[in-house]
Amino acid sequence: MIKESKGGRRRRTSPTVSPRRQHSKLPPKDVFNDMMFVVGGWTQNDPSCLVEQFCPEYNEWRTAARMVNSRGQVAVGTLDGMIYTVGGEDHLRCYSSVERYNPDTDSWSTDVAPLSRPRSGVCLVEMDGYLYAIGGHDGIAAINTVERYDPKMNTWSKQAAMLTRRTRAVAAVLEGHLYVIGGNDGDMALNSVERYNPVDGSWSICAHMLSPRENAGCAVYLGRIYVAGGRDELNLELCGAEKFDPDNMRWTPVKRMRSKRDNMSLVVFNGALMAVGGSDGVTNLKTIEAYCHDTNTWRHFGSMKSKHPGGRVAVLC
Repeated sequence: MIKESKGGRRRRTSPTVSPRRQHSKLPPKDVFNDMMFVVGGWTQNDPSCLVEQFCPEYNEWRTAARMVNSRGQVAVGTLDGMIYTVGGEDHLRCYSSVERYNPDTDSWSTDVAPLSRPRSGVCLVEMDGYLYAIGGHDGIAAINTVERYDPKMNTWSKQAAMLTRRTRAVAAVLEGHLYVIGGNDGDMALNSVERYNPVDGSWSICAHMLSPRENAGCAVYLGRIYVAGGRDELNLELCGAEKFDPDNMRWTPVKRMRSKRDNMSLVVFNGALMAVGGSDGVTNLKTIEAYCHDTNTWRHFGSMKSKHPGGRVAVLC
């Protein structure tokens, strides 16, 4: 779909109409700035590493270049207009390797420094021009390790460890602090939250979520941290959602999603909060829901082409 034009600049060609075209209610064309990718996903029955990109100008999903290594429970994050995938696992082992996707060339590279040790279920977030890889499971136990990636030096460095061991947690950056939320300590799903201050490198305990959850989706939206879906301490899939207000340091409920979604992604895309994919306990979902803050409701937005069990969504602005 992308060809070289004269002068070496890349231009996008007009596509043919896709039979899988998704009819979604979209914002006006003048706000089509974001690019949404769903990356990876792996189960023993579905060992894929598919990557899809949603093209709002054509209102459809297109297949992008696959990751080099097939893996599930992979951490996905963005930095400097690139997508990074960190760690993950297949049916044989955990990975320490890191891959980087360049949307301009639709290609993946593996020349990124690896983590200090293999782990899956990491959460990955950008803060102050660095990537933070937080927690995870090394194949034996949940860990509290935190590493920071410097893209200029292509190196990872150890940071202060979390107060709690966590795998399959979620993370968000709000008002200069890094929040790590929920996850599993190796025995049960957690509702605890801790906050990292990059100025002094310290961790502190914050208000707990209303519900324990791991494999949830998380995003910062309208100055609040939203967390949705995942599964609870009874291993039940969740459709519930909640938000954290940094002004009063409290969690409050949000309208439940239309579907239960374990292993989902929550992202802000073109100004809208969206819940993408996941599993309802019976099947892996391709559907997307969009949240309306004014009415506190969720509506059906569309569907991806493929199922991405254990995959994650990244948005490039």
